Amino acid sequence: MKNVLIKSIMIAATIAAVAPAIYAQTATPSAPATRIQVKMDRDEFLKTHEWDNQGSTWKLKSGVEAPVGVKTRDEVKAMRDQFLANNRWSSPDAKWIPIKTGPREMSKMTRAQVRAETSEFVRTHVWDNNKSDWVLRTSVKQ
Repeated sequence: MKNVLIKSIMIAATIAAVAPAIYAQTATPSAPATRIQVKMDRDEFLKTHEWDNQGSTWKLKSGVEAPVGVKTRDEVKAMRDQFLANNRWSSPDAKWIPIKTGPREMSKMTRAQVRAETSEFVRTHVWDNNKSDWVLRTSVKQ
C-alpha cells in the first residue's frame, strides 16, 4: 500500500511540474491555465509517455512518435558533449574558452573534470526549444 502511495505522489508531482511548462509554451501570460486544461494536458501526456524506473525519467511509449522537429535526448546530449569537447571552462575568467588545437578527447579526462565542466555547462546554458539548440543563459555573469 505504501509503495502505491509513493508512486502516486511521484506521478502527481511530475505531472504538476511538467504540465505548466508544456502549457507555458502556448499560453499568454494573461490567460492562466484552467483546471480542466491542466487535466487535459496531463491526460494527453499520459497517453504518450510512461515512467521508466531504471532511468528515473518519462519516456515515449513504444509505437508513439515524437513530435516533428523535436530532438531526441541522445541528440541533445551529443550536442552538449560536442560543446564540451571544443571548449573549456576558465574559472579565473568565468567564461568558456574555445580550444584552438581541436576537440579534446573526453574519455581521457577524469570523472571529476567531466562532472565539473558538465555542471558549469548546465549552469551557463539552457536548451531552447524554439531554436532546438543550447543557448547561453542571459542571467549568467561571464
